[in-house]
Amino acid sequence: MKEYHPPLGSREALRLDFNENTLECSPKVRETLAQISAGALTRYPEREPVEAIVAAQLGLRAEQVALTNGVDEAIHVLFETFLEAGDELLLPVPTYTMYEVYASATDARVVAVQAADDLQFPFDRLIAAITPQTKVIAIANPNSPSGSVATREQLLELAVRAPQAVLLVDEAYFHFFGETVMNMVGTVPNLVVARTFSKAYGLAGLRLGLLAGPADLMRWVRRVLSPYSVNSLALTCLPPALEDTAYLDWYVGEVLAARTEFEAALDAANVRRWPSRTNFVLVEIGSQHAEFVRLMREAGVLVRDRSSDPGCDGRVRITIGTRAQMRQAVMALNNALATLRAEGGKQ
Repeated sequence: MKEYHPPLGSREALRLDFNENTLECSPKVRETLAQISAGALTRYPEREPVEAIVAAQLGLRAEQVALTNGVDEAIHVLFETFLEAGDELLLPVPTYTMYEVYASATDARVVAVQAADDLQFPFDRLIAAITPQTKVIAIANPNSPSGSVATREQLLELAVRAPQAVLLVDEAYFHFFGETVMNMVGTVPNLVVARTFSKAYGLAGLRLGLLAGPADLMRWVRRVLSPYSVNSLALTCLPPALEDTAYLDWYVGEVLAARTEFEAALDAANVRRWPSRTNFVLVEIGSQHAEFVRLMREAGVLVRDRSSDPGCDGRVRITIGTRAQMRQAVMALNNALATLRAEGGKQ
């Protein structure tokens, strides 16, 4: 069974390594947390009332939505529901590592379709890889670590070409991209959409995600999903987080403005980057990638080495925070590059 070991350790620095909200959650969430009584923690959580609120916001029925303990549980439960020995999970790579980890627990075969060097969505290769054994196709849209996207038309074509499979579209970074297939849930019979509240909403510590799909598929998912996996603190804080659209819009706008500035700084520093539609940028550092990550950490900025991902040798992913934070990151980046280039010139 494939394992995943997150490189956590001490993270008391500028957190540009895990694609989290780099600032804070909504003030309305903080106010709600302060009002939770000790007695409220003695009761088992009830997710159904909050699922109804989320479903209404998404324009769906409550039976089409399940809240989960982060998007990780959403992926895990979906794979446990629809994959078994002899089945195939179709996966473009590089992508989110946990797809393969959770698939390995089901004894299904992972069919990895490698993207080209430009890391764009390998649509034609995925279509060619579909077989009668394909039972789940998992697409992160936008994708991590590349930041690339699949078009709506490509996603719907995959659903049509593999009617025997569940098409999982993981929209963890939806708010920074702005395009979705959520409005096709229930219309496309094999489409399931995942979302997380760990990114734009800033609730990574509460572990909240969701699955949305046709009611008949979601009935099977609920048979596998633990009834108490989403804790009461998370359920209490989600409605005010959803209501505070002003904070969400401000944070997303700040990140998008910061990304534009940061990409310009990368270009000025002559650092190769891949076009991104989300809250991070993948950059080419080369053989000195580990030293670059170390130098950035010493400067108080955490970034993520993605060299172990398929087709990503020498590449580092940098989360986008606020404009002030990214200006700090640019200073650290330029100093790190100067050191590396000086060392390279001595060799």
